[in-house]
Amino acid sequence: MNEAELQKRLELLRTEHRDLDAAIAALVEAGASDQLQIARLKKRKLRLRDQITIIENSLVPDIIA
Repeated sequence: MNEAELQKRLELLRTEHRDLDAAIAALVEAGASDQLQIARLKKRKLRLRDQITIIENSLVPDIIA
């Protein structure tokens, strides 16, 4: 992927991460008793965070100290 494609993918991942955060918060506020669903959403959110970090690191040039 080139830099423009990575930037686009990064923005999509960030949007999905924010959406999951809002969904989790809504379920918790509503007192949802489906803890399994909340746990699955949190795991998905963590996987997204990992993917975001990988892409961010690939976009930052290595600096030789």
